[in-house]
Amino acid sequence: MTPRDLSVESAASPDANWSWAVGASTLFILVRLAAIRLSPLQLYPDEAQYWLWSRQLDFGYFTKPPLVAWLIWLTTLANDAEPFVRLSSPLLHGAAGLFLFCAARRLYDARVGLAALLVYGLMPAVQLGAFVMSTDTPLVACLAGALWAYVALQSAERRRWAPAAWLGLALGFAFLAKYAALYAVIGIAAHLALSKPARRAWTWPAILAAVAAFTLLAAPNLVWNAVHRFASFGHLQQEAAWGARKGGVLEALAFVGSQFGVFGPVPFAVLLGGAVWLGVRRRLQEADVLLLCWAAPALLIVLVQAFMAGAKANWAAAAFAPGSILVAAWMLRWGRPRILVAVLTAHAILALGGLAVVTAPGLADRIGLSNALKGVRGGREATQLIMGRARAEQLAGPLTAVAIDERELFNTAAYYGRDYFGKDGPPLRAWLAGPYPQNQAELAFPLTAADGARVLAVSSYGVHTKPMRAQFQSAGETEIATIWLDRKHRRTMQMFVGQGFMPIARR
Repeated sequence: MTPRDLSVESAASPDANWSWAVGASTLFILVRLAAIRLSPLQLYPDEAQYWLWSRQLDFGYFTKPPLVAWLIWLTTLANDAEPFVRLSSPLLHGAAGLFLFCAARRLYDARVGLAALLVYGLMPAVQLGAFVMSTDTPLVACLAGALWAYVALQSAERRRWAPAAWLGLALGFAFLAKYAALYAVIGIAAHLALSKPARRAWTWPAILAAVAAFTLLAAPNLVWNAVHRFASFGHLQQEAAWGARKGGVLEALAFVGSQFGVFGPVPFAVLLGGAVWLGVRRRLQEADVLLLCWAAPALLIVLVQAFMAGAKANWAAAAFAPGSILVAAWMLRWGRPRILVAVLTAHAILALGGLAVVTAPGLADRIGLSNALKGVRGGREATQLIMGRARAEQLAGPLTAVAIDERELFNTAAYYGRDYFGKDGPPLRAWLAGPYPQNQAELAFPLTAADGARVLAVSSYGVHTKPMRAQFQSAGETEIATIWLDRKHRRTMQMFVGQGFMPIARR
């Protein structure tokens, strides 16, 4: 790939194109910020978990790297309400769109850059991700920045160490967001193997700058893992679950099918079909090869994972950024701007529908989609029931702890009971089903004998009520509490007071 290949511009003014890009990203950000502010939806349990992590900043956590917690800490300095927990998500997606514009403009032209920004901004997965705070959001934003830096490195004629350093920093932050950042490293290696000009772009100062920048950011998390028995990497192994869960052809096909919902039916068909058709006919441009090297590892590796033991649709999120540019470039190259406009229009209508549901969840109930929102309902109410029972029990004697057996309920209660537990009320603790912790709550807040004199024990859906009762010298009567999330879905908990907690001995 030559510098000329990477710097083709459209006839329009670069400043005008940049203004359009900034305007589109700003519009996306403002609309999503308004929706987050107006939405009555509660935090997902994972969002509550990340908020809880942000109360104890560290270089790593049991299941994930630390960047998501750092971001939430930053946005909740003044207020812990739901919109502030989610504040960085629209901002990061807006930044990702601008990085994609800049990368696509260098690879193709500004028209492709604007189209790629819109393809990405209106992608169904991004529309959903912009309203919640997840690890995928900073991952994709950082990888978009890394892609831009890598493209800039390819076209740089001097001082190549500067974009290389930016590449290392962006990949380092992506690694701190989610270990799926390593897909980009695989993609870079593949591109270097396939492209001689790409290899020539790397000077020794550039290599040292990229490696040093990445190591500077990644090393603290690696040290944290070493100190904590590589807890995060162990969790990855559990998630993969090769041999523990059954995969197969149907699981692989289900993953492929889910990507039509993630990217949108037409964009993913273009991405999949274009890669096969152009690859077979050997009509891939140098820029196409670069982007395919960045997009393919996530899709192919997760496809193998799906075949071996199943996979979630979002596990290939690392393909979002390069995939968006490829879709835009190929549709415009093939002379299909009207189809692209129609696709973007359909996605915009879908986005408006999502805005309506987020700000007025009752619409989902009326159209039969209430099941999609059950994860963001009932958390506050469940916490209020637990706190009410704890207050009632404290009239008969002090409670030394409230212990919850399930990660999602624990994190939700920690967030919605943040002004009660450990302040006006007893501390919140996590009950362990075995001798060793299986998540961050059990690692950081385990129920111990020191907390176990008189405990309000809570079992989500009553799954662990019997083993929980067996670990107390005496246990009172079990109460069943029910919360209706909507007309069809409900949540139950079983609660009792136990005295004299006896933890499972470690071998």
